Amino acid sequence: QVQLVESGGGLVQAGGSLRLSCAASGRAFSMYSMGWFRQAPGKDRDFVASISWSGGSTNYADSVKGRFTISRDNAKNTVYLQMNSLKPEDTAVYYCAAGGVFPNANPKVYDYWGQGTQVTVSS
Repeated sequence: QVQLVESGGGLVQAGGSLRLSCAASGRAFSMYSMGWFRQAPGKDRDFVASISWSGGSTNYADSVKGRFTISRDNAKNTVYLQMNSLKPEDTAVYYCAAGGVFPNANPKVYDYWGQGTQVTVSS
């Protein structure tokens, strides 16, 4: 079992930045590829970014490429999502997930999920 807890969400103006954190506990965090997903009201859960178990490889949705950066610190059992140049369309609940085989944008292959953190970008 892996427990995931996201933090760092909030309200920010367009063009601003936020850094999300996802703290993991339980089984060896460094064994897992990690992903960030987001879900806006009435929409499907969409892939945002993923990172390999070592942190050496990353993958991004086209909509966030060049603005968001995923990273991890295996010593701290934490994965991060640095979000810059935020847009109103980035507004969603953001979830971190563990599992799958990197790279993978399909939420169905991830084994563990956090409870989500709300990100709201005002225009």
